[in-house]
Amino acid sequence: MKSSKPLRADAQRNRDALVRAAREIFAEEQTDVPFEDVARRAGVGAGTLYRHFPNRDALIAAVFEEEVAVLRDRAYHLLETGPPDKALESFLREMVDHMYRQRGLARTFFAASETAGGGLSDKGRVLEEAVTAILGRGVEQAVLRDDIPAGALMLALHGIGIASVSSERRVEADGVVQLMVDGLRRA
Repeated sequence: MKSSKPLRADAQRNRDALVRAAREIFAEEQTDVPFEDVARRAGVGAGTLYRHFPNRDALIAAVFEEEVAVLRDRAYHLLETGPPDKALESFLREMVDHMYRQRGLARTFFAASETAGGGLSDKGRVLEEAVTAILGRGVEQAVLRDDIPAGALMLALHGIGIASVSSERRVEADGVVQLMVDGLRRA
């Protein structure tokens, strides 16, 4: 739950500890742990947990938002430090790596998105904006095609994400990334 005014330093530390603890728990695929266990792992009281997050969905959304922010920042960093076609390829590969490394988180996010009515998808749009920026720069520099929208890439990544939670088809996922990158480069 975000407030319009900044949190006090101690409140921000507690919130950060709660999100970190929840991320660890979800990554361990402990999705059904009592909500108060997150507070215990974070080293805070249950009241502190409920002050920041009134329910499990709010906590999952906060973890998801932080994950997305890290990935978004990485995409922009890649865009600023290399050619756009290489930035796109690196970002897509890193996304797939992340999906396969963080399967417990992915399962938690997919389960939550089923009940949240698309709320997590809305928070994930910043990734599509980052991919749009990479594609736009690639079009400007005439190294990427201009007829494939970022949404198409995000849909393919979503499919890989769904596959990653229940299969070991990592090699095939890398092949899909290669197909996307090859298909986007200008001939």
